[in-house]
Amino acid sequence: MSDILNTQSPHHVVIVGGGFGGLYAAKTLGRSSVKVTLIDKRNFHLFQPLLYQVATGSLSPGDIASPLRSVLRDNKNTQVLMGEVVDLNPNENKLVLNNGELNYDTLIVATGVSHHYFGNDQWATLAPGLKTVEDALEMRRRIFSAFEAAEKETDPEKRQALLTFVVVGGGPTGVELAGALAEIAYRILKEEFRSIDTSETQILLLEGMDRILPPFPPELSAEAQKGLEHLGVTVRTKTLVTNIDNQVVTLKSGEEIEQISAQTILWAAGVKGSKMGEAIARTTGAQLDRVGRVMVEPNLTVPNHPNIFVIGDLANFSHQGDQPLPGVAPVAQQQGIYVAKLIQKRLKAQTLPPFHYIDYGSLAVIGRNQAVVNLNYLKFSGLFAWLAWVFVHVFFLIEFDNKLLVMIQWAWSYFTNQGGARLITNEGLSGKNNNIEISTSMGDKNTVQV
Repeated sequence: MSDILNTQSPHHVVIVGGGFGGLYAAKTLGRSSVKVTLIDKRNFHLFQPLLYQVATGSLSPGDIASPLRSVLRDNKNTQVLMGEVVDLNPNENKLVLNNGELNYDTLIVATGVSHHYFGNDQWATLAPGLKTVEDALEMRRRIFSAFEAAEKETDPEKRQALLTFVVVGGGPTGVELAGALAEIAYRILKEEFRSIDTSETQILLLEGMDRILPPFPPELSAEAQKGLEHLGVTVRTKTLVTNIDNQVVTLKSGEEIEQISAQTILWAAGVKGSKMGEAIARTTGAQLDRVGRVMVEPNLTVPNHPNIFVIGDLANFSHQGDQPLPGVAPVAQQQGIYVAKLIQKRLKAQTLPPFHYIDYGSLAVIGRNQAVVNLNYLKFSGLFAWLAWVFVHVFFLIEFDNKLLVMIQWAWSYFTNQGGARLITNEGLSGKNNNIEISTSMGDKNTVQV
């Protein structure tokens, strides 16, 4: 198949996934001559970098979610469909949905990744991960339910287990979760209970490598660990989880085996490609890496299928440096924009050089007034790093009302030492009550059925 697309109008570009990669591709194609269809299982774009703040009650889901139709309403060439793609037929340029079929001329797959339990999928219900709104609300339910149960518990050992939180994985998500838990236990809730002293809470952050935040420079990893320990978090590196069963976590550090009783275990240790990766591999012959990401060409296409692009977290782009590009929002954004521009170039019988990611730096927040920032040419931590983190995250929120709400919530929490949406609203992912209220202190946003 030629790399030059036919010019029959309108050329139909189908985008699967409304995350950062898919959304930025759709926005970039918004004023082109192509027809765009964006498909997602949800009707909203989720700003995942702040999802941990929903899990810890600082923000409500509506603060970090933007309806896809609203975001793309000015793109008159774009249709948004709520649906799930279950398979594809590349020979016929056809997608199979859970409720029908859809033809495409060019396909962009940006379906992301899910949690990876390294062969121990039975841990999923015991140690939830953090990828979706439902994940965040389930975490929030478990975190605040543990404090409520501890308030009523008279047995000291059971009470301590209720006040023990284990975060598995020392990457940015794990660090941010652990820091937020420390803020909750040692600052926000300390005056709100009568039978328990929340300062007795134990928060453990476990990392299998020799330092937390492995993608960051060693000196910033050390600063992050120092900041977490100052907040009251116990950081354990070179420590692996070998079993989770009945609220007991079994750890292995060197040759030493240890068991810790903990009511709340949160997973932030790994990811695996979505099922679309398997479908692409099966139908196109593309190779997958060990976690199920699609090995893509330098222009982000699937080998031997130049009209199929894979971008964002589902793509293994190993053409720049010794390691694949990280699964972070800036990578997905730049890839979405690149692919959209390449499609427009191809329609004019032109092309673009291979994709090249521009790394502007990385940030991770630890706690109040504490963060680490790596700008490659400049590395710093502390208050100014925290202010940089705040600015960057507010700036990249999709809609103006989201930016305003988040700024108000953060300012309120900062000056009053009070959290935001510390609500226990659902009875678990398989419980009877599956109406999840998405609201903020500014008023109701909407209700999502899950």
